[in-house]
Amino acid sequence: MKGVRGGGRRRPAARPGAAARRRTSEDSRDEVERRKAEHLRLATSQEAGGRRGPGWPDIHLLHQALPVADLPAIDLSAEFLGHRLGAPLAIAAMTGGHEGAGDVNARLARAAERFGLAMGLGSQRAALRNPRLARTYAVAREAAPHAFLIANVGAAQLTAQDSGPPLTGSQLSSAVAMVGANALAIHLNFLEETVQPEGDRLVTGLRRALAAAVASLAVPAIAKETGAGISHTAALELRGLGFRALDVGGAGGTSFAAIETARAEAQGDLRRAELGRVYQDWGIPTAVSIVAAGVAGLPIIATGGVRTGLDAAKAIALGASLVAVGRPLLAAALEGDAAVEAWITQFLEELRVAIFLSGGRRAADLRSAPRVVSGETRRWIEDIGCEAGLAPAPRPGGGL
Repeated sequence: MKGVRGGGRRRPAARPGAAARRRTSEDSRDEVERRKAEHLRLATSQEAGGRRGPGWPDIHLLHQALPVADLPAIDLSAEFLGHRLGAPLAIAAMTGGHEGAGDVNARLARAAERFGLAMGLGSQRAALRNPRLARTYAVAREAAPHAFLIANVGAAQLTAQDSGPPLTGSQLSSAVAMVGANALAIHLNFLEETVQPEGDRLVTGLRRALAAAVASLAVPAIAKETGAGISHTAALELRGLGFRALDVGGAGGTSFAAIETARAEAQGDLRRAELGRVYQDWGIPTAVSIVAAGVAGLPIIATGGVRTGLDAAKAIALGASLVAVGRPLLAAALEGDAAVEAWITQFLEELRVAIFLSGGRRAADLRSAPRVVSGETRRWIEDIGCEAGLAPAPRPGGGL
């Protein structure tokens, strides 16, 4: 065969060799691992807080001067997706996928096991790309053999992105198996992806991909926002896609837009940093999102700015099945097991007192407790047409 000379046909450019493709894949894995470590460091810093509140000061439980149950006898147990929990508290999905995350997850999982709590894991994409990181997640099941564990992947990774192909059904099953999960959370973090320098921002085919992902699972799927809340229209659409529960992840807690702003500044990405500053307070406050998402009739996890047991009581009164706490427990976990145990013990006692003083016998009674919703939170709820959700649920048996 004659060679091609001069102005003749040019030979096609050579495809990258196996070594080059391997380096690209390894670089991508390392980049995700570095990002996870940066998130853990920034999540406990001052840069992680948004300026918008979750709405708890606008929620008031009506004091009952004549309690109906002994304080120590208050029942904190809760039902969630067919499982009985020791309290309506979940340890929010926070970390995994980098060195150091395993110790944090193990500490949090030991607490979940001891108190009978649910626990979410951080996004597992890093371990799906790099199996050696699976242990940073799997330690949770080892430390908590009986806890309700929630695996976690991103909705953005269910569609084709510039960063890579979509996750497959087999990979979703692997994420569940990795931690022996009781459910899979699919997180909707498009605000974060918009600000993140490496963000995945393509959504063509998203709804079709979500429906297929949910249908492929052997465990319930939870739709999880990560700081911008779930509206009533989104809640209804997510129910139609097959999700069994909603984690509203409202504005008022950790701001991933703020975290990504700090990361963009550190990388010299001034355009993304400015986007993050503009949108740092974007989203639906948690208290509003609980009421709005309640129209779907699904169990609700209230995440976003829950800092005390009284906050939790208010969230449950508005319609949440569980509350989830992230940043305070992460800070405690970085100190050690004793700090985590002390934080949870105090939180649950605060919740018990709220039930006691509002005339209840059990955590579920908060759903029917008289309450007043005022201020900006009430205006939000009325303006989006969800005021019907402000009425307390009927109390079984009537009266106090």
